Order: sequence, then structure tokens, then C-alpha cells
Amino acid sequence: MSAHHKSNNPTLRSLSKRQWMRIAAAAAGVGLVVTGGLATRSIYADAKPEAAPQPTAYSVSDSHAASRGNAREALDGEATYVNVSINGKTRTVLGTNFTDVKSVLDAGDITLESGDTVKPDLRTPVDESTTIEITRAGAKMETEESKIPFNTVKKETADLPKGTEKVQTEGQEGILEKTNLVTRSGDKVISSNTFTSYVKKAPVEKVILVGTAVQQAQPSTTQKTDGNASSNNDAAASSSIGTTVPVGDMQQWAHDYLLANGGSEADFTATVYIISHESGWSVTATNASSGAYGLAQALPGSKMASHGADWATNYQTQLKWFWDYCKGRYGSIQGAYAFWQANHWY
Repeated sequence: MSAHHKSNNPTLRSLSKRQWMRIAAAAAGVGLVVTGGLATRSIYADAKPEAAPQPTAYSVSDSHAASRGNAREALDGEATYVNVSINGKTRTVLGTNFTDVKSVLDAGDITLESGDTVKPDLRTPVDESTTIEITRAGAKMETEESKIPFNTVKKETADLPKGTEKVQTEGQEGILEKTNLVTRSGDKVISSNTFTSYVKKAPVEKVILVGTAVQQAQPSTTQKTDGNASSNNDAAASSSIGTTVPVGDMQQWAHDYLLANGGSEADFTATVYIISHESGWSVTATNASSGAYGLAQALPGSKMASHGADWATNYQTQLKWFWDYCKGRYGSIQGAYAFWQANHWY
């Protein structure tokens, strides 16, 4: 008898119809799981995080400007631009945190200069209807003329009886022309600095003759008189430069200082004449061509620093330098006057 062996692993042919249905269902389930996993993986692999919408705004000067709805919503209605006008030229400043005028200027990197005026003021709240107006002070050259007062000089003469006076020359005011560097803000002058100045027309002194002759009784007999006496008196009168009456605070100080320090009335008269013709008593007088400066037109002006650090603005310092200069170069103030008379400079 041959032996017969029974297998525990059924073949596909030995599977019943029900078993086939179970296998098919299981395979289908596995397929769905695999396919779903792959699909899910694909979705996450391809997806990218969507960026949150950012506020956008356009300058009103841009040609593509249209709607700024998203910007307005994102900013909860706050202003995103403000127009700034500087001397009539308008600029739009963009931003997201404007609170007042100052915040707009900060955002636009607009630095205020000395003398600028701002409307409205820096603490005024702003919105998109606000226009900030800045008037920036500009500087330009302006020419002006001022009068130089004439001085009165009294000269003694024996041709007139003592106690009497006679006007020999009528006085005329001079003209000082100044070119100033003027900075304005609107109609208001912020600063004015003299750029150049010169004596356009020198003043003419008023000369008054003062009599010194003493009346004498006529002698009973004819006496011979010296024919040269009158001419000598005339020579004495012409040689005297007279006594000048101070005009203004600077001249009064100069007069008192000179007399208190060994000077004479003639020294003061010489001083007045030279300074009047050189600078018209303008402390900041500046010669455009040479650069000479000050009352005495020192060249260069810094020479006067030997008499004080404030030489550029202090008339007393300038006059002290002038007197020492005259003494050192011409021997005396009157010596400088005589040279000026002969050469029209010193």
C-alpha cells in the first residue's frame, strides 16, 4: 500500500470562492491605505506656507496708484503718507506710525535748520489731508546805503572879531554802501552779515571859523603895522586842522580817551577825518578787493588782534590799534592825517 501525505498549505487552486473574496477585499484595503498615504504625502510636500498679506501703499505721485484698501485695513485707518512742502516744493513722506508733524519729518529724514518755520507746529497730529509747510530761510546778497553824518570842525581865525563865528563850508552827509548776506524766513530777517562795504561818498565837514581878533582903540598917531601880520594869522589858521565836535557814541569815546591819554583836540579831528573817509565809522567795513577791514581798514584785519581778541567787533579795540599804527608809521596821528591829505590813503 502506498502511503498518502496531506499538505497544510493549500494552493491557490484549492481556495474556495469565499476565501478568494476575502483576499481581494484585504488587497483592496491595503491599496487604499497606500494610495491615501502617497496622496497625503504629495499634498504636504507640494504645499508652501502662504505669506501673510503685507500692507502696501503707493505714493500719490506714482502713475500706477490705484486702491490702497489693504493698506488702510492693515493700518486701522492710520495715515500712511503726508505731504511736506519745502519752499513751495512738495514731497510725499510714506510711513506706518505717523502721530504728529515731528514723526513725519523724522520718517522723511527732514532736518530742520536754524531759522526754519514749520506749519503746523511739530506736535500737531497729522492725517492724509495734512500738508506740512516748511519755509527754509535762504541767504542772498542785498545792497543797502546808509548815511555817514558829517562832523563840525571849528577853526580859529584872526580875520574875525573874537566871539564871532562864520560858516566857511556847509556840511554834507556821506554815503556808506553795504552788501549784506541776508537770511530771511518769509518777510522776517533772521540774520544779516556785512559782506562788503565802502564809502561811496565821503562826508563833507562843516567848517566854522571862530574869530580871535581883539578890537583895539585907534592910536592918536599913525603907527606902522606889519604887513605880514595878517598873512601870518592866515597861515596859522590854515595850518590848524581845527577842533571837531564829536558825533555819536564812538566819536565821543574816542574824543574822551584821547584827551585823557595825552592826545589833543587836533589828534581827535585827524582821527575823525581819516576814519570817516576810510570806513564811515562802520566797525565791520570790508573792502571787497583788498580785504581791508574795520574802522581803520587794517590789512589784514587780523593785525588788530594785537590789541584785543575782540578786534572784529569792538570799535575801542580797533581805534586803539589805529592810534598806535599812526604813531608807529607816521610819528603821530596828525602825521597820518597829513599823509592822507597828500595821498588820499595812509
